[in-house]
Amino acid sequence: MAILEGIRIENYRALKMVTMGKIAGGRDQPLPRLMAVIGANGSGKSTLLDALGFIGDSLADGVESACDRPHRGGFERLRTRGLDEPIKFEIRYRQSAESRPINYSLHVGADRHGRAQVVFERLRQARSGAEARGRLFTFLELRNGRGTVWSGEGSEEHEGDARHDIRISDRQVLGIATLGTLADHPRIAAFREFLSGWYLSYFVPQLARTQPVAGSDPHLSRTGENLANYLRFVQRERPLAFQGMLDRIGAKVPGIKRIRVEIAPDKRLLLAFDAEGFDQPFYQQDMSDGTLKLLAYMLLMEDPNPAPLVGIEEPENGLYQQLLAVLAQEFKAFSQRPKGPQVLVTTHSPNFIDALAPDEVWLLEKRADGFATLSSAAAMPGVKELFREGLPMGSLWFSNHLGQTSLA
Repeated sequence: MAILEGIRIENYRALKMVTMGKIAGGRDQPLPRLMAVIGANGSGKSTLLDALGFIGDSLADGVESACDRPHRGGFERLRTRGLDEPIKFEIRYRQSAESRPINYSLHVGADRHGRAQVVFERLRQARSGAEARGRLFTFLELRNGRGTVWSGEGSEEHEGDARHDIRISDRQVLGIATLGTLADHPRIAAFREFLSGWYLSYFVPQLARTQPVAGSDPHLSRTGENLANYLRFVQRERPLAFQGMLDRIGAKVPGIKRIRVEIAPDKRLLLAFDAEGFDQPFYQQDMSDGTLKLLAYMLLMEDPNPAPLVGIEEPENGLYQQLLAVLAQEFKAFSQRPKGPQVLVTTHSPNFIDALAPDEVWLLEKRADGFATLSSAAAMPGVKELFREGLPMGSLWFSNHLGQTSLA
């Protein structure tokens, strides 16, 4: 499965310049399968996830629409205050463990009317062969909507490849969104598919209590309102394993003896929870926020075709603290499956990161100038040594080994 090796974000709200993992020309280690970003309230954790969401929204709907989402409020509210430079992203990924890394650059600026537009895009890949180490071949470059693209495999190494001058008439649209739909550009198409598959969870328990119109959905939605229809899909796709899945999940939910399925007269699927001490079952409309949230995360990990990157914001909200280390272990196992995704979690919980290693934890902190810094715990003095001596990451965080203001 494709993997994100690193990302750099510049001029996006408080993220004036932060780098996570390895990018072109950098010396940091590539990102692991499971990552947790910690930090105080207001340090930029939600902004980091929103920046990832902005990339996906730009790919799907164009940069102006992505900027104008209600929670973003337009380009000028997104761009770091006091700056005239574009918002910039640098992404490095591999299509597979054997493939050479691909580097993507995206710069979003504004026209004279203040409308967001793409001002720069570039897709590059390292050349093969030891003699070409460190050299990148550009197979897509656009400046202000004009540039060059290579058809075919997008490399000088393949006969029949051709260089074309192109012009994108709509400056709101990403070049990879247009060219990635064409068979002549397989590497652009692969990167577009990788980017469009990112899943960011903003689970809302109240929405998960609703009963949608009968049907089935292949993936759990970001807010969880299609929980019943997602279960219906899994039941149809994996009928023999479905009840076993519910039994595994039920064993991990405190106070629940069993989870079973009932089919309503209108063919909607209902989840019945047999709880300890009660003769009659409870249904999902009656369950606590924490129980529904844990159920949703466990069901997300049963997706037969998971997203390449899964982002989850503060899974600890509403959950019993002792469950968080268990949930972290579940996410780690999920990310390490043969077809498992990378998982990025933002959290305030020391209990959650107790299950992680130093190279899986990053700290976001606000500087005195209001901008955020992002640091790998593995690079902090003494952290690896203390971890090897048996001190878990949550304890190191709580005792201020990961930043003096990390629990403020």
